[in-house]
Amino acid sequence: MTHDIIVLGAGMVGVGCALHLQARGQSVALLDRRAPGLETSYGNAGIIQREAIAPYALPRDLGFLLTGASNRRVDVRYHAKDAARMLGPLWAYYRNSAPRPYAEISRQYETLIARSLETHTQLMRDAGAEALVAGQGYLMLYRSERELHSFFKEADERAGSGVNHIKLSGADVAREEPALLGTFAGAVRWTDPVAIRSPGDLVQAYAKLFEQRGGAVHLGDAMALHRTDDGGWQVGTADGQTLCAPQVVVALGPWSMQLTSRFGYTAPVIPKRGYHMHYTPLPDRPLNSTVIDAEYGYVVAPMKDGLRLTTGAELAYVDAPRTPNQIEAAERIARQSFPLGARVESEPWMGTRPCMPDMKPVFGPVPAVPGMWCAFGHGHQGFTLGPITGELLAAMVTGATPRVDVRPFSPDRFG
Repeated sequence: MTHDIIVLGAGMVGVGCALHLQARGQSVALLDRRAPGLETSYGNAGIIQREAIAPYALPRDLGFLLTGASNRRVDVRYHAKDAARMLGPLWAYYRNSAPRPYAEISRQYETLIARSLETHTQLMRDAGAEALVAGQGYLMLYRSERELHSFFKEADERAGSGVNHIKLSGADVAREEPALLGTFAGAVRWTDPVAIRSPGDLVQAYAKLFEQRGGAVHLGDAMALHRTDDGGWQVGTADGQTLCAPQVVVALGPWSMQLTSRFGYTAPVIPKRGYHMHYTPLPDRPLNSTVIDAEYGYVVAPMKDGLRLTTGAELAYVDAPRTPNQIEAAERIARQSFPLGARVESEPWMGTRPCMPDMKPVFGPVPAVPGMWCAFGHGHQGFTLGPITGELLAAMVTGATPRVDVRPFSPDRFG
């Protein structure tokens, strides 16, 4: 089957690209080894984070570096051998987290985040997926008065960029979330973000919209992609079809480099793995909204499958052995405050976020590979940024002018 373009990867980024290319009149085939929304996009905290106008920097204070080196923190863990292989990218990440470069990176990053909610909102309406919205906003919870008031200042700075919030005292938190046990200094309620009760289901709803509009979704091995004699692209599907197109988009998340490196393009991806587990809610202690424990770096979110506990980051490659220590540590702490019942699953889910040393996603034409485009490296915000990435990439592919400056996200900054 011949199309204008093949999109490889059916997570939020890949589906976002497919929909927007389709909207610009392209015949699009979408291919992944699993059904849409079942890899990294499935396992996140389910927040469309309009407030996240600055990416996650690597903390540069000595206390964090010393405690991080012990590999006992709840928010960050690492596999020693894998982290050693990442030393170059991690050093670049550390340098980019210094105040001066970070300020410029954040300015560029904000151009994407500022448009994330509007692009999702339109797709949710078109897909009839509004029922997947669990609520508006979430709590960033603090135990320390010093850390709370420091974050109050940061929240006020973000307000200058159109990000809305409410400051909560410890008593306010107790009134809003009476199921929480213990005493907290307070919280910031970000009021713009949208919480989704099943992130995987939202990706699937967008994929169904793509199909309803005439798009084709296929199962198949993206790594089997190869050039045709006429310079196009070809890949087989699981049911024996052959997809052909003059152009291809690689949106395979942490696996993107495995494919593009075959054609001569590599980028310094830092893989950050994450885990989640669902717990039965306690009927007499309902959690009213998603809560991030700012001190320990885990999230508890009401989802359709129960209360989802998600961890921070584990520096390890996608094929490294699972190490559930991080989620077990997070569960021990979370149970002291949150209404977690029995575990729903026997084993925690695990996925990998592809992060870049400059904290910005990578999308655009692949250097020196005619007809190949890519969209990956969104770090913690692939779920949030998938639709706006798709919009901007589709404009580039079709020769239109993107509505923001896309040069800071170009693949050639690493090529």
